[in-house]
Amino acid sequence: METSRAPNRYLRTPEAGRHLGLSGRTLEKHRTYGTGPRYRKIGGRVVYALSDLEAWADQGAQTSTTDPDGGRVRAARRYDEEAVAHHV
Repeated sequence: METSRAPNRYLRTPEAGRHLGLSGRTLEKHRTYGTGPRYRKIGGRVVYALSDLEAWADQGAQTSTTDPDGGRVRAARRYDEEAVAHHV
């Protein structure tokens, strides 16, 4: 028996931002710096799979403010790779 997978829903940047509680501009910055969720380009348009948005957001899941493994979603800005390597 073959298990059928529910089709993935794709959102454009403004919709994806609303889904995450972010602005579309913030997602654009994340794309520029490589700090955001996975995206696809289809016919020159950027789309995000709903599952990728949720997986990215889940990277920031924490159980407390002292959780050493929580909060791995980075801000939308350029990072010095050497400095990042020391903090990971």
